[in-house]
Amino acid sequence: MIKELDPVVLTKRLPEHGLEAGDVGWVVMVHDNGAGFEVEFITLAGETVSVVTVPASAVRPVAPKEIAHARAVA
Repeated sequence: MIKELDPVVLTKRLPEHGLEAGDVGWVVMVHDNGAGFEVEFITLAGETVSVVTVPASAVRPVAPKEIAHARAVA
């Protein structure tokens, strides 16, 4: 179960927010017992790129054997 402050991986592209599938964000609020989440996406330097509310289907938990990958944002 995804909880507040958990890292999550975006499963859908959100171009209107400058986000790509695979981007990692942190849950800042859980809505309706996990039906949706407010997620903050930040650069590696700590600058907020976007805070978005998404349905549970748009994110997944980070898996134990995954590694982060860097990309430039527009």
